[in-house]
Amino acid sequence: MPRTIKIAAAQMGPVHITSPRTEVITRMLSLLHSASSLGAQLVLFPETAFTTFFPRHLIASQASLDSYFEHGDNLPSSPNTKPLFDAAKELGIDISVGFAERTEEGEGYNASVYFSAEKGAVIAKYRKVHLPGSKEPFENPDAVNQLEKRYFQPGNLGFKAFRTPGLVAGAAKKGSEELGAGKGDPIMGMMICNDRRWAEGWRIYGMQGVEVVLCGYNTAGFAPDLWGTRKVMTPEEAEVDAVFHHKLVMQSNSYMNSCFSVSAAKAGLEDGKYDLIGGSCITSPEGHVLAEAKGKGDEIVFAEIDLEDCRQGKEKTFDFERHRRIDQYGLITEQTGVVEPELLP
Repeated sequence: MPRTIKIAAAQMGPVHITSPRTEVITRMLSLLHSASSLGAQLVLFPETAFTTFFPRHLIASQASLDSYFEHGDNLPSSPNTKPLFDAAKELGIDISVGFAERTEEGEGYNASVYFSAEKGAVIAKYRKVHLPGSKEPFENPDAVNQLEKRYFQPGNLGFKAFRTPGLVAGAAKKGSEELGAGKGDPIMGMMICNDRRWAEGWRIYGMQGVEVVLCGYNTAGFAPDLWGTRKVMTPEEAEVDAVFHHKLVMQSNSYMNSCFSVSAAKAGLEDGKYDLIGGSCITSPEGHVLAEAKGKGDEIVFAEIDLEDCRQGKEKTFDFERHRRIDQYGLITEQTGVVEPELLP
């Protein structure tokens, strides 16, 4: 029986360091209304959607730094962000949005939340686990810095899948006679940017039966000091590579975990010099790109998907219960860095 939902990625063009929060919210509201006109039930916004990607900057003032953060439990009621959540509830659209979270204890996280229009509340929160970059800026004054390790703690909420109410008519509920996998409300998970490159998170979601993975990102098109280079590349060549790698991990991991994925970029030339890739897309459980962004500005990427399409992979090729060999995977949780075999005599 079909379990269809209409889903959208809200790609955003650049948000500059001088962009007032009200201007950004106005753009996000416009994207939300555009998605609503297509019938979207769920809209994904990018990583750190409300501000420029500030971890590229060395920020000395604590007050300046704090201005980029929001308290994670207050997003629907914060004056900075309330209009977006009010509109989502009014339109009956679930949203997932990335932001910089400041906790009551003063810790910082690169986070995202899932807001259910039916519940009128945030029902899930995720904190980015795989923080790239370093605490200190590069010596090269022209380098694209990535200082997430300076401003954020590694995520501590794990990869916890969750169900989303109100999206699929007739979904089986607790105590329902219609039991079995693939019958209930959609199962979703969240990732942020660099997390999408790490297979471990995807597999943990896969082990929970995830049907849709939501991933917002801000990815530099050219950052040789950060990523290294195997060869001399022009910025144009590097960006082609970056988009290829983005799609590669979304498509391959969607296939290997038999789930849909939605990715939403903040794209374009931010702060006048930092180029971010586009490539926002919706991917099928067979690894096919169903819809993708055409440019690097504000844009809605939309598709109607049938969660029933996840069942073939979950029950055949990637039937984990029949085929996984956990007795052979110990190294995955026993070791972090690479330990090579001993040298031959």
